[in-house]
Amino acid sequence: MKILLLEDELMLRSSIEEYLEALGHKVISFGNGEEAYEAIKKDLFDLLLLDINIPKMNGLSLLKALNEIEHAFPTIFISANVDIDDISTAFELGASDYLKKPFHLKELGLRIDKIKKEYEIKHLKHIILSSKYVFSKEEQMLFYNNNVQVLTKKQLQIVTLLCENMGVVVDFDKFRTYVWNDEPIDNPSIRAEISRLRKLLKEDFIINLKGVGYKIDKYFPEKNH
Repeated sequence: MKILLLEDELMLRSSIEEYLEALGHKVISFGNGEEAYEAIKKDLFDLLLLDINIPKMNGLSLLKALNEIEHAFPTIFISANVDIDDISTAFELGASDYLKKPFHLKELGLRIDKIKKEYEIKHLKHIILSSKYVFSKEEQMLFYNNNVQVLTKKQLQIVTLLCENMGVVVDFDKFRTYVWNDEPIDNPSIRAEISRLRKLLKEDFIINLKGVGYKIDKYFPEKNH
């Protein structure tokens, strides 16, 4: 997993970083919240480890700011703070776990493993299309940052067809059959409908192969790591 660590205590930060990298994780660490916030806006992480009492922007403020710009990541708070209001706030903001200092590094590793397994189980039933878009095979719904993307019936059928043929070019005849039930619709009309869909999406994961058709490539987040 690619993990962002926000911890201003240098010795603890180094210990956590060394331990997690020995387990095979990639750790990028910061000592203040503003630097961490800027890094998260530009990069993709699998997990955030956040202390609360941090200079410039504390862990709670950081997670709140990420929620406001719709950047959602599994998050574990690591803090000596036992104030129930802060703990409640952390979970209200979407934290996955809360680990009180001091803690054993092995316990942190176990909690990260738990989140990793939950993530893997969840995505067996979902198709990851981009950094924020996921298609639910069971529900036949498109989600952006865990929120349902509102689509017309035809737009959803287009996404479904492309997801059922991940990595494969879907030609116009397949769109005609699946989406338009073999109605006599021409290729420019199909292109226009797909163009409207692509303009609606906040991330464009649909690839246009001119004169041939469209496809969605399999998404490998490690390429962005």
